[in-house]
Amino acid sequence: MSLNMPDHSEYVVFAEQLANYSRAMLLIASKKAPKITIKEDSSYVTETDKAVEQKLREEIQNKFPDHGIIGEEFKDVNRNSDFVWILDPIDGTAAFVAGIPVYGTLIALAWKGMPFIGVIDHPLTDDRWVGVSNRISFMNGVPITTRSCKDMKKAYVTCSNPDFMSKNQLKQFEKFRDRVAYVQYGASCYAYGTLASGRSDFAVDAGLEAFDIFACAAVIQGAGGIVTNWIGDNLTFDMDGTVIAAGDRNQIKTVLELLNTA
Repeated sequence: MSLNMPDHSEYVVFAEQLANYSRAMLLIASKKAPKITIKEDSSYVTETDKAVEQKLREEIQNKFPDHGIIGEEFKDVNRNSDFVWILDPIDGTAAFVAGIPVYGTLIALAWKGMPFIGVIDHPLTDDRWVGVSNRISFMNGVPITTRSCKDMKKAYVTCSNPDFMSKNQLKQFEKFRDRVAYVQYGASCYAYGTLASGRSDFAVDAGLEAFDIFACAAVIQGAGGIVTNWIGDNLTFDMDGTVIAAGDRNQIKTVLELLNTA
């Protein structure tokens, strides 16, 4: 999939510039309790979510006016473009509202609908993952790789929140959960960064949208892992919400079988 992808150099530099803007805004905003609104889907949104996304959109439209943009807080722009930026200004808004430091900004660039470049920026711990799908990934400027997992019984798994799963999805997840060593919940985008860094083995989630996962997918796939939905399909802008991230590509079939066993 990476063979025909365009050169990434200019886009990676720009994506990190965007992350610098979002980081500065989040560090300032983290010092005080935010003003919140409840969206139609019952999730939180704050003034900071909107301000960060608006800033990033303005920078993208000034630099690459022909590129598309998909974001959590505002309408899609030119989503049929070959290059589409995908933005989550605060991944983990509920944690941000409560002052729990497990939130960050996700910035992705998709090419022809596929995760291409990703940035996971985590201001409160001063950590940043940057990846180019199927090429290379870094954590704080140091190259990273995912780890192998030869024994599922020893696997360390993360899950953002099983409450986001339907009843049937939860039953599927529980079959998988019962076959691994441990499941860590609630780390938002940081959990996907740790997988890319070789500190965990799998991440399993449901109820996600493109802006929740495209950046993470590019970082993980750049580090040697793989990200699909629960039936093994590639991610799309109109994804079904399910996500499997595996550090060991050789184990993705096993995970799929466990999740889909009758």
